[in-house]
Amino acid sequence: MPHAPQHADAVAHTVTEADAESLTGSVTEAVTGSVSGVTAAELDAALRGGPFHVALRAAISARGLPLQRVQHHLSRHGVKVGVTSLSYWQQGARRPQRPESLRAVRALEEILQLPDESLIRLLAENDGTAAAGRPTGRTYRSFLAASDVLEKLFVELECPADDGLHTLGHHERVRIGAYRELLERESQHIVRAHRDGVDRFVAVHHGDPGCAPERMSVRALENCRTGRVRRHHDTGVLVAEFLFDTRLRAGDTFLFGYAVEDGTAGACREYVRGFGAPGGQYALQVRFDEHAVPVRCHRFTRHSAAAPRGGRQELAVGRHRSVHLVEPRVRSGMVGIGWDWE
Repeated sequence: MPHAPQHADAVAHTVTEADAESLTGSVTEAVTGSVSGVTAAELDAALRGGPFHVALRAAISARGLPLQRVQHHLSRHGVKVGVTSLSYWQQGARRPQRPESLRAVRALEEILQLPDESLIRLLAENDGTAAAGRPTGRTYRSFLAASDVLEKLFVELECPADDGLHTLGHHERVRIGAYRELLERESQHIVRAHRDGVDRFVAVHHGDPGCAPERMSVRALENCRTGRVRRHHDTGVLVAEFLFDTRLRAGDTFLFGYAVEDGTAGACREYVRGFGAPGGQYALQVRFDEHAVPVRCHRFTRHSAAAPRGGRQELAVGRHRSVHLVEPRVRSGMVGIGWDWE
């Protein structure tokens, strides 16, 4: 599930774009700013269609601000970024990726009087597109649509915002089938109740684009039984209730497991898990069919659904055709494993 984006920190941060500094040559826009004469309609089109650098350049031009003034306004927001970096961002020579840079982008949305998430969203969508124009992951819009649907389904299932459980451990196993599809995932949870009366857990499965939730199935594996199940075809969302058959008291621990059988979409290229709050250990294993082994795998993180990926680390596919990651203590945000078929 997507999470509410964080606002720019009040503490000053210095943005040192090492990649930008590696470029040489004079930057005329560092003195003059971008071209002028952008209309409101042109700015709106740039914000809707992107890419990021075009939208940023249009927004700066529409406000009539030279880059030195933009830099000054950023410093008043507690964010320090060089004029050279700003120029490279709006030229498309470099994209902000580090956490400090993303804080600067969020501040720019306020300084340039843009809608919340308008620039961050474009960064996320560009990040989810391969050089060949082929999507490698879900877009920010798809996460928003799923979030709206989930909110309605949670109301229907009478699921409170606080489920009363704190995760001590969460281990997931994902199986990729012979046709490169997400075939199944199993989840094992170790939880502790922080209030009395907790007797269920509501699981969410967000299938890959083109999936058919009505053909998915769920099953209880350990210490629980399946309750109500809700599906939403357009977003690929499935929500399942797992009943404990006991009411936990505050401080009680509980272990349970369940599985979701999918296999209804096309080629899967990543698996992502979102966390709304800090928790205990998270382990993810992805196992590939012998007839569908990717050429490379990597792990990555995202601070939110609107943020670009970071923390990329290559993972070697072992002789058992599997890769895994372990987070000793999760933080709010997203972590996942991605792979390339060709």
